[in-house]
Amino acid sequence: QRHPFHHHYYILLYSVSNIIVIVFVECSIVAMGNPTSDEPTVVATPNSDTPSTTSNTCEPNSAAPPPRFYPIGTPGQPWTPSDCDEWKARTSLQRSYRHEVLDRLHRDSIDESLFDIVRYGQLSCDPDRYPLYAVQTKDWTSSVDKPRLLVTGGVHGYETSGVQGAIRFLQTEAKNYADRFRMSVMPCVSPWAYEHVQRWNAEAMDPNRSFRWGGPTEEAEAVTKYWKAAEEKTTASESHRFSSRIIHVDLHETTDTDATEFMPAKHAKAGLPYEAETIPDGFYLVGDSLDPPLDFLSAVIEAVKEVTHIAPPDEKGTIIDEPAVREGVILVPTKELGLCCSVTGGRYVATTEVYPDSEGMTREDCDLAQVKAVVGALEFVIAKMDVEKKEKHG
Repeated sequence: QRHPFHHHYYILLYSVSNIIVIVFVECSIVAMGNPTSDEPTVVATPNSDTPSTTSNTCEPNSAAPPPRFYPIGTPGQPWTPSDCDEWKARTSLQRSYRHEVLDRLHRDSIDESLFDIVRYGQLSCDPDRYPLYAVQTKDWTSSVDKPRLLVTGGVHGYETSGVQGAIRFLQTEAKNYADRFRMSVMPCVSPWAYEHVQRWNAEAMDPNRSFRWGGPTEEAEAVTKYWKAAEEKTTASESHRFSSRIIHVDLHETTDTDATEFMPAKHAKAGLPYEAETIPDGFYLVGDSLDPPLDFLSAVIEAVKEVTHIAPPDEKGTIIDEPAVREGVILVPTKELGLCCSVTGGRYVATTEVYPDSEGMTREDCDLAQVKAVVGALEFVIAKMDVEKKEKHG
């Protein structure tokens, strides 16, 4: 039977007097020993005059260590600050934020009669190298009766079309909607990650899990403060029901490197095991599971179909382990997760996921898919407003 406190076992004793005495003494030592000790336990065996030394197999640290699937850290244990430093030391500059983003904003076909380029912050790791810019309509903070659109790109810096698609929208389509919407486009939320082609920021943190007031990343905090400042300037004077319409399209990619680098790193950092995952082949959307506007999300999917195919669900009916509620649409608690698309609290919000590694997919296709997603969102809201106006006036 089990010892009631120390969880060791008694041993069946033989009725040989001298052996009984010896074995009883040894069993008493076992029963009274420290059950939390990692030291080997002395146990007498029935057919031996000599105790055998065995390890305490009840202790969790006697199990085999989990396999290593990432080169940094100790498997099964969360990363230490020195592990994060090692991760950062392994990163390197791979492209230029100034040439590929800032120069394009300041020289390429952005109508300055409609839009202002404003600096809303900088990254502390190198403020001169990483200023943060938004391109906004001149009425962005006014109380004019227009819905408000926010487009964010590059929250995950390695997702190229999130950045370049936002710039492409500014160059080609934004001016066509400036008369009906107050708009702001933040094309590169995480410039350090963009230059280093990383998911995390320079502190090895994921900005797209920290979009809440006082969150841990300065990239998310800067966006949150920017939005709150605009909201505070206009909310008090707005009364028209269309003005409460907020659209936020957050531009992302899902890539093959998610399975080979970024998800393994995420699990290793948390000290969790990692199993290979299936990357969806095609475009999909992530919406908010709290009262989702499914018709809006489906309209965005239909617009993107003009450029690329939509990711099918797997055999379980899921995309990235979430149920596909409509074609190419999954839902998650965006605010609870601290996702960027939750920052506005708007009704019409979505996170795009372009798949650049699909056969035949080009960078041009990826950028256009992001543009189509934003345009599809705008056209849906325009149609919705037009219907409501007609109903109001009979």
